[in-house]
Amino acid sequence: MARALALAADAASIGEVPVGAVIVHDGQIIGEGANRRESDQDPTSHAEIIAIRQAAAHLGSWRLTETALYVTLEPCPMCAGAIVNARIPLVVYGIADPKAGAVHTLYELLQDPRLNHRCEVIAGIGDEQAAALLQSFFEDLRRKKKK
Repeated sequence: MARALALAADAASIGEVPVGAVIVHDGQIIGEGANRRESDQDPTSHAEIIAIRQAAAHLGSWRLTETALYVTLEPCPMCAGAIVNARIPLVVYGIADPKAGAVHTLYELLQDPRLNHRCEVIAGIGDEQAAALLQSFFEDLRRKKKK
């Protein structure tokens, strides 16, 4: 989670919403990402999607069955769908997302028995640091808009 938090801070420094994600396999990071929607002008450039793409390329397979995803913010519906499709068995996230959370807050996609894959989920890891990054980012954004 420490690396995901560092990636989130990097995202904030370039004007992106501070979310970072890493995928671990056999104790090593094989994929990582930070939000890049503004930089790429791509609505799918979420931290999780970028990390999933890197991990799949690293393993040479879309099936990420022996991995864990660490992300600073609860995944949205798009990212939760990608997690299910990639067959990631463990997702660890920092803070809940009251506006788009699809793991526990608005939906429970990663544990929905109607889907073909379910994930173990651990929430609240690195939550204080992740919350501080997001609060600071949005406070700065609001200040800049007032000027």
